[in-house]
Parts: sequence; structure tokens; C-alpha cells
Amino acid sequence: MGSTKALVTGITGQDGSYLAEFLLEKGYEVHGLVRRSSSFNTWRIDHVRERLVLHYGDLVDQNSLVRTLETVQPDEVYNLAAQSHVKVSFEMPEYTTDVTAIGVLRVLDAVRDLGLHTRVYQAGSSEMFGLVQETPQTEKTPFHPRSPYAVSKVFGHWTAVNYRESYGMHVSNGILFNHESPRRGENFVTRKITMGVAAIKQGRAKELRLGNLDAKRDWGFARDYVEVMWRMLQQDKPDDYVIATGETHSVREFCEEAFSHVGLDWKDFVKVDRKYFRPAEVDVLLGDSSKARKVLGWEPKVTFTELARLMVDADLEAEGRHPTRSR
Repeated sequence: MGSTKALVTGITGQDGSYLAEFLLEKGYEVHGLVRRSSSFNTWRIDHVRERLVLHYGDLVDQNSLVRTLETVQPDEVYNLAAQSHVKVSFEMPEYTTDVTAIGVLRVLDAVRDLGLHTRVYQAGSSEMFGLVQETPQTEKTPFHPRSPYAVSKVFGHWTAVNYRESYGMHVSNGILFNHESPRRGENFVTRKITMGVAAIKQGRAKELRLGNLDAKRDWGFARDYVEVMWRMLQQDKPDDYVIATGETHSVREFCEEAFSHVGLDWKDFVKVDRKYFRPAEVDVLLGDSSKARKVLGWEPKVTFTELARLMVDADLEAEGRHPTRSR
């Protein structure tokens, strides 16, 4: 009996990289699915690359999924791959749906076709609640998605439930609220703010242009959130869980925290630009994760203030370390 094997799709992303580290610490043999693209964007996992087994594959290519699953025969699959940017999903709705919705179906169908007894984690999103029907949002709150990305995530969620109920597969949905880190993509608002703060503090920029400052989100630290994905797959019974801090803060508050951390007043630098507004806004997301806290024994460790500060510190320090990375 060798070590437990996990296959992580989206391993080069924020969550994938933290999850890979977490599983390696647990003694797992970690395999990752990596898309072939013109630039090899692996900076988030470079420090553990030697300890991972990477496979070329893509959620839009069923054969690559079957081949990889057949080769690896994983005990656990974490499906984190997605076109995950909300604004981009309005510009590329068909591609977003192909990856983020149908991709889930392809993964689950490949596991079923091969007759594997693999436990599967499906990454859901608080964006599925969209135009919220109640606050806070729980596992029972109805979905009302407000973007092609969110609609795709709802499809993925119900597909997972269907495969669980129809075929007795061990599939769990994690409905994760916003979670950020120094590894967050550079076009997400929190990272845009902390990079902007670093650039302004170091005299490389004079202003920061943002969209809706009134949008409120339940923000946690990504490293805290990957542990709960693993906990879900250790349960005897698969289930769905909301993962959140239970606190909501506006984009404006995130700006305040980030700028004040380096002794600046955000009002002197932030300009609102209509270009960054979404066609359909999601105003307030606030999660109730009491089920996960009770059943999985999980709770977030990093506070909102700590999160904003650690991201600013990382971006101040990162200058010069990644000169080739696109700005």
C-alpha cells in the first residue's frame, strides 16, 4: 500500500498551489493537470515542482482526462480548474461554460466510466448565490447566479449532486466564499488593490482605478480554505458545505486596510472607473459556515485585517522577484 494519491486540476492556480503544499505535507503523492499554453505559468508551484507529477490535460478535452485518470488511478480528485474570472466570463461566455460547467461533467463521467472508487471534490462558489435570496447564505439558500461564470458553477454543483445521487459516487461540493492570498490572480480586485498599494508606495504609480467600491464580500485566506477541501473528502458520507468567515466587508474597506497599512490615505489615490463595473452586480455575499464548523471541525484562522496586510507585505516584497511576470 503506497501513499494516498491525489489529482488536482487547476494545480497552477491560487488554490491548487496551496492544496498541493498541504497534501504534500500530509504525505500524499500529488499529481496535477496542467494546460499546455504558450507561456508556462507555474510560478505558484515552482518551489514544490520537483515533488509533483504533472500531466498535460484540459477540462475541455475528455480524452486527456480519461488518460490521466487511468494513468494515475487517484484516491482523490480535487477539481479546481475553471475560467474563474467573473468579468472575463461575460466576454467569453461560451469558453467559460465549456471549462467551468461541462468540464465538471467530463471529470465526473471519466471517473465513472473508468469504474474508479475515487472521491471527488468539486469547487463551487459563493457567486452561485448572486442576487441573494437570503442573508447569510447557507447550503439551503436558493441559487440566483448573475454571470456566465456563476451559471457554470451552478451547473457543476448540480452535476456533482446528480452523480452522487445517481451513481453513489463520493462527490462533495465546497461552496467557497471569496478567498484571497498573495497568489491571487492579478486581475482580481483584492490583488489589484495590494499591487496598487505596493506600486504607489514605491513611487511607480500615482493612482489605482477600480470599479464598484460598494460591493461587499466575505473574504478569507486561501490557505485556510484548502484544508477544508481535504476534510470533506475524509468524511464517510459526501455532502455540500458553505465555507466562509461569516463577516462581510466592502471593497472600500479593503482599500482602507491596505493603504493605511503603509501609512497612506486611499482617498488620495483610488479613482472609480465605470469600465470595471459588471453588467449585473452581486452586491452582498455573506456565508454561514456553521455546518462545516460543526461537521468538519473547521474554522478560518486569518482575519480580514491580517489578510489585507499580509497581501500588501507580499506585494511590497515581490517587486523585482518576478520581473518577467505580466503586470
